[in-house]
Amino acid sequence: MAWQSHVGQAQPVIGVCVVEDHPLYRAALVRTLEGEPDIRVDATAGSVEEFLAWRVPPGRVVVLDLGLPGAHDSAAVVAVSSAGHRALVVSAHAGQTEVLGAMAAGARGYLTKDAEASEVLRAVRAIAAGHSYVSPTLASFLLESADARNIQVRLPLSAREREVLSLLAAGERDQDIADALAISVRTVRSHLDRIREKTGRRRRSELTRLAIEESIAQPAPREKPVPAPRSR
Repeated sequence: MAWQSHVGQAQPVIGVCVVEDHPLYRAALVRTLEGEPDIRVDATAGSVEEFLAWRVPPGRVVVLDLGLPGAHDSAAVVAVSSAGHRALVVSAHAGQTEVLGAMAAGARGYLTKDAEASEVLRAVRAIAAGHSYVSPTLASFLLESADARNIQVRLPLSAREREVLSLLAAGERDQDIADALAISVRTVRSHLDRIREKTGRRRRSELTRLAIEESIAQPAPREKPVPAPRSR
């Protein structure tokens, strides 16, 4: 499928390309993407070389398999990124080596092929908005690796989950967090459970460290010094 020029559209849409050598999975991705009003599929290809031959203008989100003929694995990510596109890897391989290698090569996101259609769409939109997205089941690879310090990845946490994490890192108890956010303690604990599931961090100390690593933690306010009693 060649690059398609779309002019005179009512509203901006996200241009997406699909580079996948398995026809059935490629067709499924295209159906998922084309069913959304804010997404348009500009090109599909069975290899990186075929995709680059279409000379699609830069700035697209490219849903990219790693196990391709020709350029593959990290080389595929480098080729797509060098052409000015943002790569979202969707691969059957989900080991730490593959994830870290792809992100280090310039991928903006990484999902496994068992990801739900809704998560693929969520990742495409996040990347189009300038963020990165890694499946919660793979995020721990990045967080636990020393190499992750040089990879800017937006954790898939909601705004509320980030607020809860920030307060936890400040040393607040569950009740204190509930009071500060005007929610129930049960809701606070539900948020914490989801954060643990998404990040793989279980203990409060680990969550505090995570907040610091992701610049979520806010510095504790300094207490005002107590004035010394005046001498009589």
